[in-house]
Amino acid sequence: MARMQPRALPLYQKGVISLRSLLLLYTGNLLLLLLLVSLAFSFDRFRDYVSDQLEGHARDGATAVGLSLSNAIDGRDAVAAASLIDSVFDSGRYLSVEYLDHQGQQIAGRRTTISADGVPDWFVALVDLPLPAGRAEVVRGWSRLGRVEVISDPGRAYRDLWRAAIGMIGGALVIGGLGLSLLFWIVRRTLRPLKAMEKQAEALGQRDFRRRIEVNSTRDLNQVTRAMNQMADDLGVLFEGQAKLIQHLRRVSNEDPVTGLASRSAFDQRLKVEVESEERAAPGVLFLLQLAGFAEYNQAHGRGEADRLLLRIASAIDQFVRAHTDAFAGRRTGGEFAIFLPGVTQADGVVWCHQLVEELDGIYADLARPVDVMVHGGVAPALGDRSARELMAAADEALRQAQARPASGCHAADPEREAHHNRETWRALIKEAIREEKVSLWLQPMVFNGGGDLVYHQVFSRIVSEEGELKASVFVPIAERFGLIEDIDRLVLREALHLLRRRADGQLALTLSASSVASESARAQLLSRLEDAGDVRGRLWVGISEQTVHHHRTAVGLLVRGLNRLGVAVLVDRFGVGGVPFSYLRNLRFQGIRIDYSFIHDIDTHEENAFYLESVVAIAHSRGVKVFATGVETAGEHEVLRRLGVDGAMGYHLGRPFQADNDNAQGDQ
Repeated sequence: MARMQPRALPLYQKGVISLRSLLLLYTGNLLLLLLLVSLAFSFDRFRDYVSDQLEGHARDGATAVGLSLSNAIDGRDAVAAASLIDSVFDSGRYLSVEYLDHQGQQIAGRRTTISADGVPDWFVALVDLPLPAGRAEVVRGWSRLGRVEVISDPGRAYRDLWRAAIGMIGGALVIGGLGLSLLFWIVRRTLRPLKAMEKQAEALGQRDFRRRIEVNSTRDLNQVTRAMNQMADDLGVLFEGQAKLIQHLRRVSNEDPVTGLASRSAFDQRLKVEVESEERAAPGVLFLLQLAGFAEYNQAHGRGEADRLLLRIASAIDQFVRAHTDAFAGRRTGGEFAIFLPGVTQADGVVWCHQLVEELDGIYADLARPVDVMVHGGVAPALGDRSARELMAAADEALRQAQARPASGCHAADPEREAHHNRETWRALIKEAIREEKVSLWLQPMVFNGGGDLVYHQVFSRIVSEEGELKASVFVPIAERFGLIEDIDRLVLREALHLLRRRADGQLALTLSASSVASESARAQLLSRLEDAGDVRGRLWVGISEQTVHHHRTAVGLLVRGLNRLGVAVLVDRFGVGGVPFSYLRNLRFQGIRIDYSFIHDIDTHEENAFYLESVVAIAHSRGVKVFATGVETAGEHEVLRRLGVDGAMGYHLGRPFQADNDNAQGDQ
């Protein structure tokens, strides 16, 4: 089995500081540093002031005691000196007051310890105020009796410093908090456009050009936001131009310019794939419809009226085709049209052909009145032994036989070669398969272009019956008509999730029917089951056909957004045949598109399809959308796809389907 390559995931930077955080951190630290420096400087100045006050207080006390001992009291009287010192010590804030003789011996004195009540010891040790001593001489006449030394008590100074420090720190915290809050508000308001630009850049990375930046800030940032908005506008215009070019190329290559139906060559190409391709061949019926006398009508009423008639006819045919799953129609030439209905029995085809011919006859008759007109139809079944050319010839022969009749009507070719099952048999067979869960999964590899590594396995369903396993291309259109396809989709999704749990390294892709996408209850059940599936849903691709995108825009939008939220990859299936403007990729987040097999068949000899595909690859890659191709059956086709840059390819040339329960088993799809 091909080696699995994990789907690329976006890389996110981790641990990288934001610009706002950096500005806040830098400016906040600068503000904090300024406050700390200011606090330290102010505290140091206050400490010096307190130290000076202590020194002056000690000096004044020493001078007063010295004068008193020199003049008022006889300094030679130790008892009188002691009384004076006691009174001075008790009345003042002194750490020590001492009267010393010439030899430094204490005559009288008092001393105490530092008392700084309410001040932490660590603060006292940190401040460590100096304790300068005030000195004064004691004299009597001309005789020097000694000296007085006084040291002021710093306890009160410590308390004052502690209160001042608390006040300054509190003030700094308040001012710093207010400053940081104001700074945060200013920076946040100033840098708001950066967050908007980040979201816009993410939107541009997802190829969403609609997001605009409306936030105003500084002149410089406003200039940047205007430039970003202009770039988004320019990219949006460029994408619209590319989308219109793709749509134009598709119309030129594949649409009839008058009716908008498939051109003759495009219809024949798709019919050939449906009937002859080994991968796609399935039962069905071909209608050929002819407006009798259209050439005369054109000559009588003019080209404008003839084109108006063709548009009315084409509109009715388009409505008919929409009512039948996977049906397609084209204009052959003049008033001749072709319709192919896959998975339809000839009996049902004849009934529907008569109904359609009756409707077209009414439109034709109203516009051609009073001239009598007719509409004829030929019906031929697509059988296993019949090529596209032979099928067209059989339908043409049936048309000729219908034209031989004098009134509008249909004729069926090969009436004896009817299909084995009728409507009721098919209904019972499909209901039984759903009830008894007789639905098996078959897988076909989608490989990377060039390397051959695996992208995912495409899931196909088959019904197990008494006649063997019936391919999805056989029973799906019938189940769609009977309203049973939603039950089959639920069974396939359940089994696919079980398979993903058993195969830890694999990825699977399955395509939902239009009914499941359009049904609100079916969408809700699908999203609920995927949400309950856990991490395995990240290895699932969900396909939605382009025709479903075209006819159920709202439902598709809701489903795609739900799948994106769950991390499930979504791709557009059968791209190119839905007639949808390519611009839907601008509004919906698809991870991939899968080109319809009718564009791939014989692409090595079909220059118009190759050019169209090359343009699709360019615009899809510009939006980050991968391009896959299906129905690759030859080496020549694969070589062209590789050269055009298609991301992955699938087909019998690259790998045949095998039953999911046995990875080595091979089978036909």
